[in-house]
Amino acid sequence: MKSKIIFFLLLVPFLLSQNSFAQKASTKSKVDALVKLKQDSIENTVLRGFPVAPFRDTLFYINHRVGSFSAENRAKLISEKIKLLYDDDYFVADSIKIANSEFGEDIVYKSNTVLMSVLSVDTINADATVAKIAQRNLKIISKAVVKEKLNHSTLVILKRIGLTFLVLFLILLLLYLTNKIFGKLKNFLLVKNAKYFSGLRFKTIEILSPERQQFVVIRIVSVIKVLVFILIVYLSLPLLFSFFPATEGYADTLLNWIFTPAKSVFMGFVGFLPNLFSIIVIVVIFKYAIKVLKFFVDEIKRENIHIDGFYSDWAAPTFNIVKLLLYAFMVVLIFPKLPGSDSNIFKGVSVFVGILFSLGSSNAIANMVAGLVITYMRPFKIGDFIKIGDVSGEVIEKTALVTRVRTGKMEDITIPNATVLSSTSTNYSANTHANAPGLVVHTTVTIGYDVPWKEVHKALIEAASRTDFIQKTPLPYVLQTALDDFYVGYQINAFTKEPNKQPLIYSSLHQNIQDCCNEAGIEIMSPHYLASRDGSASTIPGSYMGKIK
Repeated sequence: MKSKIIFFLLLVPFLLSQNSFAQKASTKSKVDALVKLKQDSIENTVLRGFPVAPFRDTLFYINHRVGSFSAENRAKLISEKIKLLYDDDYFVADSIKIANSEFGEDIVYKSNTVLMSVLSVDTINADATVAKIAQRNLKIISKAVVKEKLNHSTLVILKRIGLTFLVLFLILLLLYLTNKIFGKLKNFLLVKNAKYFSGLRFKTIEILSPERQQFVVIRIVSVIKVLVFILIVYLSLPLLFSFFPATEGYADTLLNWIFTPAKSVFMGFVGFLPNLFSIIVIVVIFKYAIKVLKFFVDEIKRENIHIDGFYSDWAAPTFNIVKLLLYAFMVVLIFPKLPGSDSNIFKGVSVFVGILFSLGSSNAIANMVAGLVITYMRPFKIGDFIKIGDVSGEVIEKTALVTRVRTGKMEDITIPNATVLSSTSTNYSANTHANAPGLVVHTTVTIGYDVPWKEVHKALIEAASRTDFIQKTPLPYVLQTALDDFYVGYQINAFTKEPNKQPLIYSSLHQNIQDCCNEAGIEIMSPHYLASRDGSASTIPGSYMGKIK
């Protein structure tokens, strides 16, 4: 037992020492890993380079600072020293050499002017040695200075001026020829107007007359001519600017103003092609679906297809509603595939237009809904003679928003469908079809009690039978509508199938009532007048006195 205790006491310190050693080793390995990770991070960091650009174009970049000189200050100082080489009238390219220094290699000019120093820090992320970097930069500097001096030599300047005048001459010649071509084209269109301009029509609608079509085409040709002139001048400017180093940057700018948007549009169009094909497929499917639907609608309108409870005059409005819903569904499918549909500006404009439409079209929507309800109520159709409120006339047009009525005075009155729906409408043509008895026209006269009612009935029926547009069958009939204190009210009723001619029918009926009553010796007068009669002559015209039976 004692030996076991001693063994345990010796084992505990050993285990503790092993654990401490393991912890130290683990800590050291973590530190080494962090140091290595930091070194790798420094080496893999993409440093911001500052350009050395003494003559507009960038020669190379400076990425690292040296002492108190930042990379930006180093780049500016090197650019200034290279400019001094250009200002040296006795510059010789071979005078630029590489000299070893304590910290790296220097690029010097005439052994006394240090243009730049290439240090070991410049090799980080460069994949090149100090010597290779120095040799590369020397060649770049020498070539840039020689090129700049050559660009500003007198002979080169004279050549550039000569090229400028040559290009200007060619531009003017091209503009002259372009103007001639468009002038001849315009004269050709004016001379051949009868051959090429017959007007533009869509079915029976004339969109453009021949004269208007010619005017539009000539205007389009003139606009194209102006655009060609602008394009020629604009594309010539970069060429002219490229002749001189001082304006060479403007040439690139002008070209970028055209080619950058053009490239953007072209790449956008290429990217849009898959969606474009999808849109075409969707449009084709919906187009032929509507054509199939139109076929069934036409058959229903011709009454070749019968559907219980569905009237043939419902076919056209129902087709328009279904077509509108199909187009709306098609737009919903196409909208996400349009370029820019997911942009905030596009969404904002859509919401704005929707709000404007909602606020500004409340009355229009009310009339459209009323027009839809009227269509399926079928209170009247085009050609019917109706009365809405105080307006009576023939229905000449029914649209989604309004109903137009032409009165007997040839006045076209437009009534909003919401007003039609909220008003009481009377259809005089509802029972004038072939199997119906017709519309009953009626008028009332008052005759005194001294005249036998049978004679009055006979005279009124005779007057109705003489009236044009009155049906022979059913026969006219008379109703006694009142037995007042001094007279009896007689109402003549007759049938007609010409409700549109009601004013003429009533006028003729009243004339015939007068004639027939006069022939029968019946005075159409108020009994009050008879009571105060002082023996004056009868109101019946003398020409009828001999005809009184």
